[in-house]
Amino acid sequence: MGLGVRLVPIFLLWALQGGEWAKARVLSWVTQHPALGSSFSPLPVVSVQCEDDRLVVSVKRDFFGTGRLVRATELTLGPLACAPVPSDPLSKSIIFEVGLHECGSELQMTPDSLIYSTVLHYAPSLSQSPLVLRSSPVSVPIQCQYPRRDNVSSRAIHPTWVPFHSTLSREQRFKFSLRLMADDWSTDRTSSAFQLGDLIHIQADVYTGYHVPLRLFVDSCTATLTPDPASVPYHVVIDFNGCLVDGQSSDSSSIFVSPRPRQNVLRFMVDSFRFAQDSRNEIYITCHLKVTATDQAPSPLNKACSYNLTVDKWVPVEGPSDICSCCKTGTCTSLSSSRKRSLADQAPGNPSELEAALTLGPLVLSEADNGPKRGQENNVGGIPEWPELLLLLGLMAGVAATICLVLLGLIIGSHKYKSVCSRNV
Repeated sequence: MGLGVRLVPIFLLWALQGGEWAKARVLSWVTQHPALGSSFSPLPVVSVQCEDDRLVVSVKRDFFGTGRLVRATELTLGPLACAPVPSDPLSKSIIFEVGLHECGSELQMTPDSLIYSTVLHYAPSLSQSPLVLRSSPVSVPIQCQYPRRDNVSSRAIHPTWVPFHSTLSREQRFKFSLRLMADDWSTDRTSSAFQLGDLIHIQADVYTGYHVPLRLFVDSCTATLTPDPASVPYHVVIDFNGCLVDGQSSDSSSIFVSPRPRQNVLRFMVDSFRFAQDSRNEIYITCHLKVTATDQAPSPLNKACSYNLTVDKWVPVEGPSDICSCCKTGTCTSLSSSRKRSLADQAPGNPSELEAALTLGPLVLSEADNGPKRGQENNVGGIPEWPELLLLLGLMAGVAATICLVLLGLIIGSHKYKSVCSRNV
């Protein structure tokens, strides 16, 4: 019989550390067995203690409140799956003790606080029957929150203190994203299906945390039939360090959106298309993203340029117009620049901290439903076919007959009126 669990939100523990208040929170759940009834007041099964440089997580072995004790091997902490501290198998609690930066924990900085976040994972092992699970996996987000504007340590700060932004510049891992957006850019697009002729709205952005301000660029984008950007056939959408070359076609309106909503966001639109020599109706778009400091002026190596077909000119989203002049000649990439790498040469899973390669797809393309109906392909000028023509002629004949009857009635009525009038006289 499976174990039923109801999840109940609860906030836990405030801990006084180093003369300042450090707040510990279990953001997700403690468990309550349905048999205990709705009047049962749950006790915390996970507690957290925030210390100066580490956090201590205590987990009750009666994790579900049913008397069935979980094993230490079924619990891990953080994305790196750190194991608990070795303990007596008969102890009532399982303890994790890790540094604030260990186990893949994430750091978020607000104007008033430093927040370290991690997740406690429970993954039940199989029962004696390998086909049966008697409990469900649970993930419990955990936070330690420290006041930023005061010293949270009882130890004095030395004069060689490194500012926060400098430290974060070395430790921050940027989160790049590439998303399909609705036509008004207000939300993510809920479907990846397009008709030929539709514009594909794409937004590239990067979460920089509390790093120094950064500006995002899209170096290149390539469309392929598979997720492999080096596969054949392929179509180049963006090239030469930010030139939207797909917009050069006379039947294309692909363009970067200007101005940017924020410096860490770049939007562009691409006309939907299919590969002419292939029957597959799916494409993948792989883009190479990078960031630079906002105080670094846009240049031929860091730019976002669209082609204006009307004036036959390349136009940048920001910066002087001459940074786009190399888009026409394709000579934007400097031989001395080691940062520029093709998508095919990038090692998957090992991107530079300041750049990333991301893939959208599959995008499903279909023919637009605006052509002639079956049987009308050779019907020039929209002349009705015979069934429609006969129906139209019948309607016209009916209308004409009705008009004739009305006129005849008027004539007969007028004649009788004149005869009556003459006899009375």
